Amino acid sequence: MELEQQAAIWRKKGFEIAAISYDPQTVLQYFAEKRKLSYTLLSDPDSKVIRAFGILNASIPEKNPFYGIPHPGTYLVSPKGEVISKYFEDDYTERYTAADMLVKEFGAAVGGPHQTVETKHLKLSSSSTASIVRPGQRIALAVDLELGKGMHVYAPGVEGYKPIQWKLAETAAMKPQETVFPKSHILFLKAIKEKVPVYEGKVHLMREVTLANNRTLKPLLSPTGEITVEAEFVYQACDAKTCYVPQTVPLQWKFVVEGHDGERAPKELRRPGLQ
Repeated sequence: MELEQQAAIWRKKGFEIAAISYDPQTVLQYFAEKRKLSYTLLSDPDSKVIRAFGILNASIPEKNPFYGIPHPGTYLVSPKGEVISKYFEDDYTERYTAADMLVKEFGAAVGGPHQTVETKHLKLSSSSTASIVRPGQRIALAVDLELGKGMHVYAPGVEGYKPIQWKLAETAAMKPQETVFPKSHILFLKAIKEKVPVYEGKVHLMREVTLANNRTLKPLLSPTGEITVEAEFVYQACDAKTCYVPQTVPLQWKFVVEGHDGERAPKELRRPGLQ
């Protein structure tokens, strides 16, 4: 359903959506009508297309009723039939979300701010690609800075000053990726004749996290089915005259966790052996 929620945005970017499955046409039609899907579902019961793409899950024995299933993933294909990007995870239980791919491909807006904090030096907003998530999904978190007039903060790689840092609290609930920092620029400090990498004005940072599988995640949920991601944003701001004391801003993202949709097609529509 997450793909359906993002489908209109993908179409505005010039992409049509097609999902390939080894399920028979009757099963796909059943789910397309029930879920009111607007994109195309393609039936590949003999897994010919799946094999042609090289994504057949060969770890499943031929006599197993699930034989023919592909490794889950997404291809972005140009109008000329060229593969622009592909999104696959080594672990089949982990999935990129459609919203996460939009952010990576087009720098699309991550979403409404979950939290906005103002300090003496800057305004900080945090957001994410989703507020409702499922186990194994890869989602993007974002931190947006708006520095005060004349203020700058230091970029990673600076020497002698404290660079900005985005520290995520360690938790079994998710696996964090590295922070994606924008390109900095070099500022010449006339008073001390130093050149340093800095950020000024508006700064956008992004970091992906992959949620744990259902077995790991479920015991960590709150009574209301939520998971909280805790973080700290650390910076040292300076202006033309003063370098201020380093600051730490606590951050928090809250997500409602939905279970995977375990609904199956009616028995008479299923593949042989899937009873």
